[in-house]
Parts: sequence; C-alpha cells; structure tokens
Amino acid sequence: MKILFWGTAEFAVPSLRALDDEGFEVVAVVTQPDRPAGRGQRLTPSAVRIAATEMGLPIFTPERPRGEEFVSTLRAFEPDVSVVLAYGHILRPEVLDVPRRGSINVHASLLPELRGAAPITWAIARGYEETGVTIIRMVEAMDAGPILHALKERIHPDDTASGLSSRLAEIGAAALVEALALISVGGIEGVEQDHDAATFAPKIDRETARIDWSLPAEEIGRHVRAMDSVPGAWSMLAGAAVKLFGPTPSPDPAGAAPAPHPVVNGGPPQPEGPALPGTVLAADPAAGVLVAAGVGSVLFVQAQPAGKRRMSAADWINGRGVEPGQRFE
Repeated sequence: MKILFWGTAEFAVPSLRALDDEGFEVVAVVTQPDRPAGRGQRLTPSAVRIAATEMGLPIFTPERPRGEEFVSTLRAFEPDVSVVLAYGHILRPEVLDVPRRGSINVHASLLPELRGAAPITWAIARGYEETGVTIIRMVEAMDAGPILHALKERIHPDDTASGLSSRLAEIGAAALVEALALISVGGIEGVEQDHDAATFAPKIDRETARIDWSLPAEEIGRHVRAMDSVPGAWSMLAGAAVKLFGPTPSPDPAGAAPAPHPVVNGGPPQPEGPALPGTVLAADPAAGVLVAAGVGSVLFVQAQPAGKRRMSAADWINGRGVEPGQRFE
C-alpha cells in the first residue's frame, strides 16, 4: 500500500516510523516549512522533516498545501491512502481526494469528543479520566469523518500534556497500523459520528495558559499539568511573567504552612484574614512554593522566570526569585 504522509509535530513521528517498520510504502512526506525557534530564532525543521530525512523519504514543505501544480505533484506518486496527523493545516477536498482510497486522520481523542487543535491539553484541563486515539476517514468538516478504529487510554492523576502526548503518539501509531491493515484487505467500514455529542478543543494561546488563581486548587493543578510543557502555565509576579510546573493541589488553604500576611505587589501587609488567591504562602527550598487558590492551595516544584531556564523551585527560592507574602496575578 502506497502512503502519502502528512505531519509536522513530534506526535506524528512514531506513526511515520511505524509505517516504515510494518512494510508500508511511504511514497512522500508533506510537512510544514522550517520555522524560527529558540532564543536565537534560527530556522528549525519540523520533527517530521528530521525523521523523514533520516529515512531518506521525498519531502515537500509547501507554505499552503493547495494549487493545481502541488496537487499534480501528489498525484504523480499514485498514493493509495493519505495519512494525516498533527500537520497543522486544513486540507481542501481536492487534496483529500488524491489517493484512490481516500485520506485518514489520527486524532488524539475519543471522537466525537474533543474535536480540534488541542485535544490532549483540554482532556487534562477538563478533568477527563479517559481519552484515546481515533482513526477517521477525512471529510471537509473538522474531525467529523466516519470512525474506522479507536483505542482508549486512561489519564493518570499526575499526567502532564507532554507525558500523555508521548503515550498517545505510540498508541496512535499502533491504531494506524491496525486500521491500514484492515483497509488493505477491505475489512473495515466507517461508523458515522454522533455529531450532536461533539465537544471541541480549541487552539491554546498565551492568554489561555494564564493561571486563574480564583479557581479551586484542583482545577489550577489540572490547568498547569495541561499546559506543560508548551506553552507553559504562567502568572505575573512582581511585574514579570513566571511559568509554574509540577503542581500538587491541596484542599487546605495553607497546606502545611501558616499563612503570612499577604503583600500585594510589594506594598504594605494587608489586614489579617484568609490569604488572597495567588498569595505565596510558603517558599521552602525542600518542599517548593505554596500558593493560595480560590479554594485550597497549590504546591509547585518547578518554575521558569521570564528569560531564564526551567529550574527547580529550590533554585528559584535560593536565588531570591520568590518570597512568602508576594502575590501572583
């Protein structure tokens, strides 16, 4: 079976390698162009481009995957199926229809739940206990095609988006190989999704990642784990952005430490009473940074101040980056 592979992010790499390992003929790979990355903003190839280069596969990097010339180039490969996952562009019908057996997508949720760009992030943030990977036939509408195959995966209480993504990438590779094997012998039929049951997982931006300290500790913990490691959950402290990682929520507003008088933006101590949400209750190098939530408190064991590397809370505290009584906003 000749496969035309579309992917960009690291999530797609295990599927690309699995196709090669299982003897499928990957005739070409389409990925996004090199993009600026890192502090130096150097042009960096996608994870899929790096893997495809190592595998010696033909690679295409169109800015926009459309146009008669591009479509004609794809047709020349005479693909049987297009496999699309974590590519980053919506494909038009004339592109989806190029392979003689159509196009399929590997989506990191149990559709019709969590259609959209960030299903792994939102599964954690919304408190799902289970997610998975769904293989669908692609249609013009986003993530709405018939379901060919699905595998489930439990979400653990301490899962981060990056950790869960790694597991689902491997599960997706297995599900893809199984689905293609069934397609090759004509033994699989798509099941229409229940569109009325659809939920959505919109793209994450910087403002979405900001921590709302008025929320209960449990919700803040899920939010921080959902944003780890990109883009990273963040908040303002003393006029600068700080990303926080490794949360442990507690229903106890003060955790194991007494609540200090809160200091708001470096000002004078406030009247005694419950600490305001976002107040640093304790900064203990041996334990971490304890912060008041709307209900309860959250202990963090890692931080990344603006312009610096990700570090342990102990290093941050010892460097005088945070003190009890300060308040995140």
